[in-house]
Amino acid sequence: MFCHVSTIINGIMPSIGRLNHVAVAVKNCDRAAKLWRALGLEVNKVDRLPEHGVKVAFVELENSKVELLEPIGKNSPINGFLDRSPVGGIHHICVEVDNVREMMKKVQTHGIRVLSDEPKIGAHGKPVVFLHPKDCNGVLLELEER
Repeated sequence: MFCHVSTIINGIMPSIGRLNHVAVAVKNCDRAAKLWRALGLEVNKVDRLPEHGVKVAFVELENSKVELLEPIGKNSPINGFLDRSPVGGIHHICVEVDNVREMMKKVQTHGIRVLSDEPKIGAHGKPVVFLHPKDCNGVLLELEER
């Protein structure tokens, strides 16, 4: 079953919140941060998240964030993305939800696949899950608990 983002927001997920961030796959967070700093934006320090196979840095915007994702290790999920798009690009979008576990159950009843059986702790220290992009108009959608 294919779902439209408008259907998700208006019909299936009434407890969905604001856009938390747009994630961009990059080869090097420090180099990528230079662009955002040149635009006058604050970029947080780069953190290593070995359990996720990435380094991350967040660009602070007035109403959201941009997450820079750099692969670490040969098994990083970002490597495949950068193999297909060597210059990098938008990897996923993240929206906030009231309760990740409840939302997992809700989307699954509508035929939307969740990419893990259990939430993981994300870069903000909160539970997260990803929805299959083939069920979300080609968009890898991350749900992060508020």
